[in-house]
Amino acid sequence: MNAQELKKVRHNRRTLSTRSHLRRHSSLPRLSVFRSTKHISAQVIDDASGKTLASATTTSKALAATLVGKTKSQRAALLGAEIAKRAKAAGVEAVVFDRGPCRYHGRVKALAEAAREAGLKF
Repeated sequence: MNAQELKKVRHNRRTLSTRSHLRRHSSLPRLSVFRSTKHISAQVIDDASGKTLASATTTSKALAATLVGKTKSQRAALLGAEIAKRAKAAGVEAVVFDRGPCRYHGRVKALAEAAREAGLKF
């Protein structure tokens, strides 16, 4: 197995480990975060029904005007507040935080803290 394949295997293992732990210990919807090198996106997912209840991303045209001139961490914080607002509009008050394979720091932490400040409980 070459280095790139090994990296994918480790990435998938971390993701599945995090998600299986969340599913075992909670029945709440999960706030799933995806972080790429340039953008970040978040979804509130109800695993029982398999549906996305709310979503937000830095590539959306609705948020484009507010994201101009901001750093990636500032964009993540704005996105956290937006996903909390959309989740509350969908009737979700509490979620579990699914960071996927990413560590809880930097942009992921900024998104989570902004969502907490906007009233989402996790």
